[in-house]
Amino acid sequence: MSSRLVVLASGSGSNLQALLDAPDLAPEIALVASDRAGATALERAARAGIATSCVPFRGSEDRDAWAEELGEAVAAAAPDLVVLAGFMRVLPPPFVRRWPMFNVHPSLLPAFPGARAVEAALEWGVKVSGATVHFVDEEVDHGPIVAQEAVPVTPDDDAASLHARIQTVEHRLLPAAVRLHAEGRLRSEGRRVHVVD
Repeated sequence: MSSRLVVLASGSGSNLQALLDAPDLAPEIALVASDRAGATALERAARAGIATSCVPFRGSEDRDAWAEELGEAVAAAAPDLVVLAGFMRVLPPPFVRRWPMFNVHPSLLPAFPGARAVEAALEWGVKVSGATVHFVDEEVDHGPIVAQEAVPVTPDDDAASLHARIQTVEHRLLPAAVRLHAEGRLRSEGRRVHVVD
């Protein structure tokens, strides 16, 4: 298995850590990049000896120039797959079209897309939420679904407790999906993604 990865992260990097903890995937991570200079994900990558890049987001009016600069950093790492692991910026279509790209999201898409998925699920009163790994397309949290797993919502859940349980699933689901991609075992037909032997 060989598949060069670039991971984009905005925050603590717990999903990045799940990839770093996978012995077959960690050596494949060529770059970790962030839109935030203080992102703990960059520290995790540096401790693991992985190259890092920070391209601070400068505001919506400068999104295209920012994405072009980020794209140059990603392109220099020559990835086979870009993984959005808690990356909290919407990437413009030209960026999204350049590489195969995964995102991990804390809901059972298509339910509750966007940045407040966990809170929205609780406000809606759902009994089950979960985690989704999907291909990224030009719409937010919309691309073909690679893997999903349900997480029950308990009556005493708040956003923090539910999100913590969802993250436990994400940390297992994301490396498994990346591994399938690296092994060439994913086939897309429209919105359907099949796992092949």
